[in-house]
Amino acid sequence: MIRHRFSTLIFIALFSYLASGNATKTPGKGLRKNTPNQTRQAKLPEQGARPYAQRPDVMAQAADMAERRGLPPHWTAETMGQARHLPNVAKLMLPPPAGQKKDWGLYRSRFIDPIRIGAGIKFWQANASTLARAEQVYGVPPEIVVGIIGVETIYGRQTGMFRVMDALATLAFDFPAGHPRAVARQAFFRDELEQFLSLMHRGGGEPFSVRGSYAGAIGMPQFMPSSIAKHAVDFDEDGKIDLTHSAADVIGSVANYFKAYGWTSGAPTHFEVQFDPASVDMDALLAPDILPTFSTATIEKLGARLGEAGKAHPGKLALIELQMGAQPAKYVVGTENFYTITRYNWSSYYAMAVIELGQAVASEVRDQ
Repeated sequence: MIRHRFSTLIFIALFSYLASGNATKTPGKGLRKNTPNQTRQAKLPEQGARPYAQRPDVMAQAADMAERRGLPPHWTAETMGQARHLPNVAKLMLPPPAGQKKDWGLYRSRFIDPIRIGAGIKFWQANASTLARAEQVYGVPPEIVVGIIGVETIYGRQTGMFRVMDALATLAFDFPAGHPRAVARQAFFRDELEQFLSLMHRGGGEPFSVRGSYAGAIGMPQFMPSSIAKHAVDFDEDGKIDLTHSAADVIGSVANYFKAYGWTSGAPTHFEVQFDPASVDMDALLAPDILPTFSTATIEKLGARLGEAGKAHPGKLALIELQMGAQPAKYVVGTENFYTITRYNWSSYYAMAVIELGQAVASEVRDQ
């Protein structure tokens, strides 16, 4: 039986994350793997940053947080006071400039490449039995799990260099006001900060030992603290959850995440589509965005032509538009499983990258 442990054992996974300490993400310049010596020599994001102990409003909120979460007031205030404001983290949250066209071809090339495919083959071959077991337990096929881990961190090579405590504090208290969803996003990161502190305190971990992405995501699957609490599992059954060094825990946790968000075993993620120029109502088809809304009959009435497999699909569908820069856009019809992938990252481009990377790796594994 798989054991789900979300309190005293969580800190072991987080603490072990520090030990890896060899991955650096350089915003805007792609990703690279660092050796331990290079990481020590590089200037870390928190160096020279302003501590939050200088902010009375943050200290007041730390007291409120401690009361609501049942945390020791002194520990909470001291920890929040040591967190540092990272201005670059806030800038990275801003959307691209208005008018900048999306380009699926460019986006795809960043993730479906020889490096990720090669690493994915090795990961799949090394963990074939665990991937098969995860599919049996959760119903999520190996190519989806492998696609997620590859897109997120190249199978653990690039897990982030920001102290999670600093990143979450910055986004909780200094989220950029210019973001179109600033209020909602800031509230989200405050909840994640509180969850992180709760996990660390219950587990006896050291909050500043944990490094992750600029958004505070942790480990090989880049789970946020709330996802660790809700979905992380001890899939290797060794008595602890380790999302950095245990491929089994990572595989099981990703599969469990998708099951929780409604993954349907055996169902496809998307179908090819063509259009009837005489009757297509593109505005109506695109209005729900990526949310599956249409029956097969309705989507065809609106001018989308499906193949036999698409026509036979019993669930709801959504027309997915993938812009191609200055070129004509590409389209697929997404199922509920496509939508489930976007629960990991709210982006149809992300979901397609996960699907196609997983397919590319699966094809190579089968051919070997």
